[in-house]
Amino acid sequence: MAKKKEAASGKKEKQLYGKRLRDVRKSMDRSKIWQLEEAVKFIKSNATAKFDETIELAINLGIDTKQSDQNVRGMVVLPNGTGKKVRVAVFAKGAKAEEAKKAGADVVGDDDLAQKVQKGEIDFERVIATPDMMGTVGKLGQVLGPKGLMPNPKLGTVTMDVTTAVKNAKGGSVEFRAQKEGIVHVGVGKASFDEQKLVANIRALMDALLKAKPQTMKGNYIKKASLSSTMGPGVKLDLSSLQRAA
Repeated sequence: MAKKKEAASGKKEKQLYGKRLRDVRKSMDRSKIWQLEEAVKFIKSNATAKFDETIELAINLGIDTKQSDQNVRGMVVLPNGTGKKVRVAVFAKGAKAEEAKKAGADVVGDDDLAQKVQKGEIDFERVIATPDMMGTVGKLGQVLGPKGLMPNPKLGTVTMDVTTAVKNAKGGSVEFRAQKEGIVHVGVGKASFDEQKLVANIRALMDALLKAKPQTMKGNYIKKASLSSTMGPGVKLDLSSLQRAA
């Protein structure tokens, strides 16, 4: 009976929210191209779900993802964080393992941690490893790879500087990666952030994304961009204002 009531309540809330979102979309000009600052203000004001919605930036790149030299991927530390708590696992031994613990890593280990991962015991969202542990971590590729958790030296997650890596992971570093269609989709903060913090985070992301432009690509790098919240409407962004932000 309790489960039926909970399901009915959830269905009703979803219907009410759907109506609210439809009403918002009806009242807005869907063809409008928004300046970054006004877009952030609008999205924030319409992020009215019962939880702290994530503000999400989606960017269509003019790259050919079939070409190996046009893959766009990187890591950037958002100056105001993501608003999300991230559990970090570190593969390290001896002094580096102790360093990781002091830096705030949630899970630290070597062969024992590898065994847990093999069993499917993955209760973390970021993995860092010292270079000497990659022989062990490499064997976990089939488990960690599909989840996007495989450490990578290009992303700063294979490093001897575990203190910086752990603090960045917990402090607001996010990975950006172009999907097969050339779309990069990244959460840039929470609706509870003030507008200036969200704009600063977007500025940092755009700076990193522009620096990651493949040298071999031709034509427009940034084709389209939109901003939205988890449960709210999306708006199209003016590309010149977005790139000026960087």
